[in-house]
Amino acid sequence: MQFPNKEPTLYDLDHQAPINAQGLRSALRAQANASASMLRTALNISPEDLKQVHFSWLVPALIKEADMATRQGDDSPVRLVLAFEGDRGNFSAKDAALNELTRLVTGKEMPYATLMYVWCNKRPVGSIIHNARTDRIRKIVIESGPQGLRQWRNYERDIRADFEAAFGEAPGKLVGIGIMTDSDNTQSQTQAWYGKISLQ
Repeated sequence: MQFPNKEPTLYDLDHQAPINAQGLRSALRAQANASASMLRTALNISPEDLKQVHFSWLVPALIKEADMATRQGDDSPVRLVLAFEGDRGNFSAKDAALNELTRLVTGKEMPYATLMYVWCNKRPVGSIIHNARTDRIRKIVIESGPQGLRQWRNYERDIRADFEAAFGEAPGKLVGIGIMTDSDNTQSQTQAWYGKISLQ
């Protein structure tokens, strides 16, 4: 998924992705150069069938100027993105206007709610960051600071519990999942590797 007026991040399969000092593996490499785009796939999973998402990533370095709570600093070397359906009649006036703009520009409405798992420079693990542009995007910090860099990090997250913690309501249908590495706001460079993603 490309964003209007944004250079796309490059995603490619890397058969020589680092595991650690002892070996290599295949993984999806993301390289951002003042760019932003997302790889995503459509889903159709009812709320009662939501369970866990398993994923992994490797981040060599953080983006020094990034701050995901601000417009000018909203970049991240890694994001796992989940998109949900819901009643858009509950949108605030601001979010309703943004939804209409999104529909006019892209031909599609924005998701009712978007939940992201992110690596933050400084906020504690478990923090929930509200997007500076819309309240319908919220980010859960699952890694913070430099500890854990340059090694594979593996996660198992309860989708329903995380959605309820972030939005204070039950989730609707899960309609999309994606990854996103971006550095457009800070005009910087970053890279990361993503491992297999599975829903169980």
